[in-house]
Amino acid sequence: MANFEAVLFDLDGTLCRRTQDTDALYARVFERSGEDPFGTPSELWTALSGPPDHDDPIGYYGAGIARVAAQNGRSDADTLALARELVAAIDDSAVELLPGTGAALDAAAAVGRVGVVTNGPADSQRTKLDALGIADRFDTVVCAAELPRAKPHARPFERALDDLDVAPDRALYVGNSLEYDIAGAQNAGLAAAWLRDEQGSGSYDPEYTLNSLADLPAVLGVTDE
Repeated sequence: MANFEAVLFDLDGTLCRRTQDTDALYARVFERSGEDPFGTPSELWTALSGPPDHDDPIGYYGAGIARVAAQNGRSDADTLALARELVAAIDDSAVELLPGTGAALDAAAAVGRVGVVTNGPADSQRTKLDALGIADRFDTVVCAAELPRAKPHARPFERALDDLDVAPDRALYVGNSLEYDIAGAQNAGLAAAWLRDEQGSGSYDPEYTLNSLADLPAVLGVTDE
């Protein structure tokens, strides 16, 4: 069993999930923009291409809304106005911890330094950490939206390891995205633990696979005894 000196975590979909009512959010966007409703939240999430573009969130959501508008015969809709309302309506404090998070963070702290490496912007991600009550559990928080390169590039991981003064081969990264978390961690020389995602696919080979964060203490060799 590996003897890690640091454990780094992804945030969204790994440590927490959103609790905001997506149906109410979607309806509010149309109400605020004065547009007749079309499509559904699930259609929009499916239409979004890749992870959020934190440099241009309105353009990112606008492109997805435009696809849903086309699918529903609403080429007349002001998709950028809808996107602006959507971005304004998202509540970053409406989050909750995923099952097993407490045990995972306790186990990580028992073996060494603990950090977060997330692609999100600092303001929204720190809002989430504060709302979750876990901001003080980490020795470093790296928000890759503030860096020249985001996951799966190695730079965000390198920044975290520099902060912690830990070598890549002594660190484990835990995340739910094969394409961004697992590939990124391995690009930077870290071992990777994949929190199983039903949508995960592709040719990736994480060192560990977790069905829940509650599985992490066993990976780290931390027991209740």
